[in-house]
Order: sequence, then structure tokens, then C-alpha cells
Amino acid sequence: MFPTPVFNLDANTAEFERLPFIKPTGFREYDARWLFEKEINLLGIQALGLGLGTYLHQQSSQPEIVVGQDYRSYSLSIKQALINGLLGAGCKVHDIGLALSPVAYFAQFNLDVPAVAMVTASHNDNGWTGVKMGCDRPLTFGPDEMSALKDIVLGGKFELRSGGEYIWVDDMAQRYMDDLSADKKLVRPIKIVAACGNGTAGAFAPEVLKRIGCEVIPLNCDLDHSFPNHNPNPEDLKMLHALSAKVLEVGADVGVAFDGDGDRCGVVDNEGVEIFADKVGIMLARDLSALHKDARFVVDVKSTGLYKTDPMLIANNAVTDYWKTGHSYIKRRSHELGALVGFEKSGHYFFNPPLGRGYDDGLVSAIAICDMLGRNPDKTMADLRRALPQTWGSPTMSPHCADEAKYGVVDKVVAHYQHIAATGGQIAGQNIRELITVNGVRIVLADGTWGLVRASSNTPNLVVVVESPTSEDNMKAIFKNIDMHLSEYRQVGEYDQKI
Repeated sequence: MFPTPVFNLDANTAEFERLPFIKPTGFREYDARWLFEKEINLLGIQALGLGLGTYLHQQSSQPEIVVGQDYRSYSLSIKQALINGLLGAGCKVHDIGLALSPVAYFAQFNLDVPAVAMVTASHNDNGWTGVKMGCDRPLTFGPDEMSALKDIVLGGKFELRSGGEYIWVDDMAQRYMDDLSADKKLVRPIKIVAACGNGTAGAFAPEVLKRIGCEVIPLNCDLDHSFPNHNPNPEDLKMLHALSAKVLEVGADVGVAFDGDGDRCGVVDNEGVEIFADKVGIMLARDLSALHKDARFVVDVKSTGLYKTDPMLIANNAVTDYWKTGHSYIKRRSHELGALVGFEKSGHYFFNPPLGRGYDDGLVSAIAICDMLGRNPDKTMADLRRALPQTWGSPTMSPHCADEAKYGVVDKVVAHYQHIAATGGQIAGQNIRELITVNGVRIVLADGTWGLVRASSNTPNLVVVVESPTSEDNMKAIFKNIDMHLSEYRQVGEYDQKI
């Protein structure tokens, strides 16, 4: 039998090469993330493959899976270890090689395969690795599936089987790009800057955008797993600032930024203004709800309140459902409700039929933005931005908080604001109108100003976002209140950025 994983091992020892090592906190709410060699070794990855293969046999009579990897220097070796485990569990493995996460999701449909395992750390710093998994396309794992997988892997409950089969698929990247660009031509020329942060999207995004008729100016599209300029993260202000400067330099109509595994898209308009992804979602929702009667949308709790109050969405009879943050949550909720699109503030967008297949794809999002510009020939991206009701909002801020502590801290934060609301207390001089606790706590004040505190699902951090529809001062006031309260917890450390 394959050995049961251990939770603590020192690298550069014989035991590190003999035993599977896995830190339990790497099993997160909807995917898996570890610091390679500090929190998991290759035998631990093989154990993950054995556990995933065991789970697939338990769930389906077709234990067949698509596997791909991103461009990080160690991702290929991790994928190979994962495949070893899947084969040992008797699975049929379709290896698509270097890929974006949406390429792997597309391959599930293209090959008629139910399951997927994409080796990627997305936008995380180098040193991180991870796996995005699913067995019911287009959905990916949520807490129930991750909990069951964690129990199998950490408990050593592997079921080794014969009959595993390996299939190399050498042209999936070409199939994917053909699918996105087939019969797709823009109605007017668009000059676009495509920023890839030296991540895997550089091998895909410029080519697809050229095929649909864009004039493409590439920015950091050469693949370099050291990420010499900045992490490929469309929420990172360093990436957005670089994109903004390039848009202004070349006079582009729009700039788009893709994350490390290509499932998210950030946007800068023709005036160099960096538009947060939830506001881009409002612009797309306006455009699409005019074409699709009674459109339904799903958004995460980090997103702007405009989805409920925008007059154009109201006039188009569009309905929006706020749900838990996380690509797996929004994807599943959109699927269950039959929503036209799901929007997440981080830049994950989920276009369901007839617009897409329901999974998050940064290139599908970029094409939708180009289509929107094509349907508004007399307006620029900046014009569409200015047409939105004004709000003052923050970027997503992430104070450090260890994985072992973050959920407990958030529980206390929720209780703190529940007590204020119950006793009639005020925040920033206003009464609390509503507390939304579907995912952490979103504190909504009387004038619609709101602030969110939740635990990150992917990293050892909290997540803080604030917005006001009335003034920048009110936006800063609610942040000051939240920041002062978080400073009372010794487990909460420095922010990655602040307003």
C-alpha cells in the first residue's frame, strides 16, 4: 500500500524522499494550494493524485480526467507526480500539456471527459503550487468535495487499481484557440493592449485577439516563470499601472490583463483609468441585459452595490443575486440559477449558454468587452465607464492572517458588528442598515456605504473591500472603522495595500 501522508517533514532528508508530506491547510474551500517543498513534496502530490483517482471511482463509472499545467518552473514535475497517482488509482488520464485553466475546462467538453485537474498556483507568488479540480463539468470542487478528498488523502484511504491509461493530447491549445476565434470577427477595429505578466496567458491571448480582428500590442507576453516585472494578477495595482501606462503610450482603445492561469481578466480604459472588475461587470451586464430579456446575474459579496441599484439594469428588468466569493461558488450558483453571467470582483466571469460554457475564461471575458465596444461604435470604454452611477471603492486589500487563525478571527469580526447592529450603535456616524453574512460580513450603512471582511480561500490573508455611493470620505470612514477593529487582533498582520 502507498504510505499514509505525514504532516511534518524536513526537506533534504531521507524521509522527505520516502514519505508523502502534505500540510492539511492546503486543502482549501474550492481548490488546493501549497508552498512547494515547504508544505508538500512530490510524493504528497502523488498521494493527492491517488486520492483524487479514488474519489473519481467513487463518484463515477467513468474515472477519466483531463490534466494540464501552467508555466511555473516546477509545475511539470508536479503534474507528472499527480498523474502517477491518478494512474495508480486506475484512471484514464488525458494530458494536455502546457495550458490555461480555461483550456483544461474546454478540453473536458472537447474530449467528452467528466473530470479535470489543472496544476496551477494562479496569481500566487513563486513557490506556491496548487490544483483546481472538478468532476462535473463545467463545475469545479466546492467545500463538500474538497472535504471528502481531504479525508481520503490525509487518511491514506487510497484504493489502488490496475487499468490506468495515459493519453497525450498534443493539439489542445490549437483546438481551444480555434474554438474561440471560429466565425468571430469584430464589427469595428479595436486597438488593444494585452498584458500577461509573463505568465502562461502569453502563449494564448495575443494570438486569439489577433484572430478576431484586434490590433494587439503585447505587454510582458513572453513567458518567464521568474515573473521579472510583477505577478500576473489583474487585481495587483503594479500590473494595472503598467497596463495603464502602455495604453496611454500607444493610444489603445482598451487594455486587458490576464492572470497566471488565464481565467481572469482586468481592464484599463482608453484614458488609462483602471476599472475594477465588478464595475466592468456592470458595464457588461448593461450591454447584455439589453440583448437578453429578463437577464439574471450572480455576483460575489465583494462586488459593487450597483448591481441592485443601477437604473439601466432596473429598466432592463435584470435580476442580480449576491453570493459567496470564490470562483467555484459563483460558477456553481450561476449554473444552478441559470444565470446569464456570473461576475466576481477578482475578475472571474462565468458566461453561460448561449454566451459560453459556464466556466471562467479571461479570454472569453476580453472578447465580450470587445463585442460591447463594437455594439457601441460612438462610445469609448471611458464613455461607458462614465455612464455608470459614481461610487467610491477600494481595491481588494489583504491583511495577513495565518490559515489556522483566519476563520476564527472572521467569526469574531462578524459577532462584533452583529452586536453593534443589535444595540443600535453607529459606524462612521451612520446606523447599520443590513449585515450580509453569507461569506464573512458585509456591513451596509444607511446611505448604502458598505465594507466587507472575509477570510481568503486561497492564501493566509483576510480580505477587506469598502465602497460608498455617496462620497470618498464615507468610503474612507468605514475602512477606518474596520481597520481599527482588525488592529485589535494580534493574528492580523500587514496589508498588501491600503487605500
